[in-house]
Amino acid sequence: MFDSTIGASFLVIVLAEFGDKSQLVCMTLAARFRGLPVFLGATTAFGLLNGLAVIFGAALVAWIPKDVLIIGVSLLFAGFGFQSLRTAYSSHDGSEEHAPPPSQTDRNIFLTAFLMIFLAELGDKTQIATAGLAVTASPLPVWIGATLGEAFTNMLAIVVGQKLLHRVPIKTVQKVSGLFFLLLAGVAIMHLF
Repeated sequence: MFDSTIGASFLVIVLAEFGDKSQLVCMTLAARFRGLPVFLGATTAFGLLNGLAVIFGAALVAWIPKDVLIIGVSLLFAGFGFQSLRTAYSSHDGSEEHAPPPSQTDRNIFLTAFLMIFLAELGDKTQIATAGLAVTASPLPVWIGATLGEAFTNMLAIVVGQKLLHRVPIKTVQKVSGLFFLLLAGVAIMHLF
């Protein structure tokens, strides 16, 4: 029963995550930064979110006003978008055209990935699905399966993001990711209306 619950949770989450905003966030971050801290930050965020979902269930979303979550996500996405565009337009030397910015430490990348995923996914369909699975099955295998499913989809997104970096100049990636995150901020804020 333990193995089948892990497998079912894994499959539900993998299917729910394909093409989701968290995969796009991981892909974009991995195109700019080292993949390992992005993976660790995103997977840690999902591990915590899945833990909260298993412990508190869907009631967690009711405790934090949706408008507060939306504003937080919008501000975070907009901040990252503006920072990406500023970096793209302020670099003056083309010698590191295909290299991630050296000023970003693994700790900063980890924290960026963690915060973006945590805020964007709090109350998302996968967290609610995890809470729903925990209602009918043992919480520990649900948490394990859901977190492994998130880690798997993060890894796929990071591999795609890293491959993109080797084919596209970093300034182009920065401009596209900046615009992408501004678009995500706009989409998130539209949920207030």
